[in-house]
Amino acid sequence: MVKLFKPYKLRNIELKNRIVMAPMCMYEANEFGFAQPFHIVHYASRAMGQVGLVMLEATAVLPEGRISTRDLGIWHDEQLEGLKQIVDQIHAYGSKAAIQLAHAGRKATVEGPIYAPSAIAFDDTYQTPVALTPEQLKEVVNAFVASAQRAINVGFDVLEIHGAHGYLISEFLSPLTNKREDAYGGSPENRYRLLREVIDGIRAIWNGPLLVRVSAKDYVEGGNNPEDFIQFAAWMKAQDVDLIDVSSGGVVPATIAVKPLYQVPFSETIRQASIPTGAVGLITTGHEAEEVLQKEQADLIFIGRELLRDPYFPYRAAKQLGVDIDPPTPTYKRGW
Repeated sequence: MVKLFKPYKLRNIELKNRIVMAPMCMYEANEFGFAQPFHIVHYASRAMGQVGLVMLEATAVLPEGRISTRDLGIWHDEQLEGLKQIVDQIHAYGSKAAIQLAHAGRKATVEGPIYAPSAIAFDDTYQTPVALTPEQLKEVVNAFVASAQRAINVGFDVLEIHGAHGYLISEFLSPLTNKREDAYGGSPENRYRLLREVIDGIRAIWNGPLLVRVSAKDYVEGGNNPEDFIQFAAWMKAQDVDLIDVSSGGVVPATIAVKPLYQVPFSETIRQASIPTGAVGLITTGHEAEEVLQKEQADLIFIGRELLRDPYFPYRAAKQLGVDIDPPTPTYKRGW
């Protein structure tokens, strides 16, 4: 029985299949973080292609938390009109809409001071960040919660917290980037504290599906490994997180040997915490996606670059697996 095209219950919503568009930065917003016509076409195309859950790119909760000046933003109400147009288009083709709430931390490239757990630059091409004070950390948590409320108001079905790839929350989780000696540094429980507070804050206002993306492996000695995330995952489950989106890397400069399905074992390991996971990373065929699900290495399949190459990946995957799926409109049957 093919699992890839079976509906999946994610808390109080149902996805029509197990295919998720992974969040991928597009750098196409204007300088104020507003969505452009590009974004409507970009995301609606994947919904037309029958992706079950279309997730927007890392969307900044604060202007200083942008990876670049062309990032989407959700720190101001005026940014919501463009996001609402994207959500409406995704819904028009029967897909669910998700947004990834993000703060770039020390990997921000905007002007002015940037912030991190500790005053350590990513490398010599980045500016040295300012270590956040406890008071500033409260402001960061409040910004995540306020942005989550805006996303709820817009009509997103799923919220994801960006805790991966060496951005702010990921920097707090990793001992390579978190050298603090206060309640937010040192032990795993302390390094988890910022994420705990963000989850609690969002859960206080949102009863819908909540995901967290993590970097399960730092690829440098002394950094986090997938086994470390079993404990983090257990804490997330206790806080009512619905699924962990498992990626890796980006925390510090590292050499990573990539190959098809190279990150899938990390998803399988974290699943030991009895929490659903999503697998990502060089999954490019229907057969590969189906294999991951059949082996119970993950519950959802996050597709990134393959969806940049082919917005109709679900159609192609269905053909590979011998499954018929509905086109976005009856007239497409002539091609499908």
